Amino acid sequence: MNVPNRQIRARYAEESIIVYQAYAAAIAEPALAAQRFVPPFKRERMTWIKPSFLWMMYRCGYAAKPGQERVLAISLSREGFAWALAHSCPSHDDRRPDWGARLRRSPVRIQWDPERGPRHEALPYRSIQVGLSGEAVRRYVEEWTLGIEDVTDLAREVRAALTRGDDVSPLLPAERPYPLSADIMETIGAE
Repeated sequence: MNVPNRQIRARYAEESIIVYQAYAAAIAEPALAAQRFVPPFKRERMTWIKPSFLWMMYRCGYAAKPGQERVLAISLSREGFAWALAHSCPSHDDRRPDWGARLRRSPVRIQWDPERGPRHEALPYRSIQVGLSGEAVRRYVEEWTLGIEDVTDLAREVRAALTRGDDVSPLLPAERPYPLSADIMETIGAE
């Protein structure tokens, strides 16, 4: 399979994209009830969203790591996701002019980390993590979030299937390359 090194792959529809986050029940339960993030979720902290289900599973250990026992699939407006990407800056120096100044003024950070397979093995291409702060977190909470689904049971089902040695590919969310404008591709360093 010939996958570009830096490409966003996600579940998406005409108006929305699914991103993942993992939290303790104290944050997940109120968010699920309100269908948006509410206290004790802290808007003052950077919050990282991930379009890759398997990268989220790597990060949260299939919902087994402390403080990450609940995995949420957040449906975001594609318009909001585009705003976040357009107003982003890479976390690490991209060797473009004024990186430091761009980093200080940007409410969004981009990181490209090795994509992961079902057993957390590093794959030969990258997956995007999008860090939201300041204005981006406000927009995420108040404007962009269309709905929140608890996918913890799916995470545990995949982990149990792996333990049995089963093929988990039928259980995994179907992710496909996400379309981006040339400007946004340049901003985030996508290929």
